[in-house]
Amino acid sequence: MKRRTFLETTGVLSASVALPFPGLRPLPDSYFSAPRSRTLAPLDSGSTILFQGDSITDCGRDRTAADPNATTALGTGYPLLIASRLLAERAEAGYRFFNRGVSGNTVPDCDARWQADTLALAPDVISILIGVNDYWHTLNGSYKGTADDYEHQFGALLARTRAALPKVRIVILEPFVLRAGVVTDQWFPAFDDRRKVARRVADSAGASFLCTQDLFDRLSRQAAPTYWSADGVHPTAAGHGAIADLWMEAAGL
Repeated sequence: MKRRTFLETTGVLSASVALPFPGLRPLPDSYFSAPRSRTLAPLDSGSTILFQGDSITDCGRDRTAADPNATTALGTGYPLLIASRLLAERAEAGYRFFNRGVSGNTVPDCDARWQADTLALAPDVISILIGVNDYWHTLNGSYKGTADDYEHQFGALLARTRAALPKVRIVILEPFVLRAGVVTDQWFPAFDDRRKVARRVADSAGASFLCTQDLFDRLSRQAAPTYWSADGVHPTAAGHGAIADLWMEAAGL
């Protein structure tokens, strides 16, 4: 199935989603009222693209494999799907893909390893999905960070990144969950506060922002939430495919 472009030429997210799977019909635009999103500039040849985040990004990657574009180093999720598609379609571009997501991470965890896992790689593009654990871990008492902490820490991390890599392009994927598995009513509205924070932080940092929660809310009207994420947090193969398509559409690829 050919992916339908859903980004307008003005560089904002269209109100209709490009559904990446056969048999799923797009809903009418009147169903949706999500805020529009800033998009990525086209990737230059020779770009180094780094994926950062928690288990959704990690997705079982081999942390002993350090070479760019290595299959095992990219994990089994959306970073692998994006990299494999672009490496196949644009062999002449010389892209270098890295995945440095670490399962269980919060923003402070990322900050502790940021020099080695991000700044030292000098990426041209950093794609970051972080924030689910910054709320989830408060439910079991293993983390006490508030939404204000998340905003301050995430903002400081991006400011540190901009200072070290002034030309880097940053894309923030909105933290998302689906109402399934471990995700109960207890998560709300506190989790939604983290989503709002992620948008504010992205705007303040001049980063691109991808509305992943809106994407999965829409897709969950086409198939059950468990089709996209069995436990409400970690995407299925279908869910990772949806994220990959959203990311590539945002990059104009």
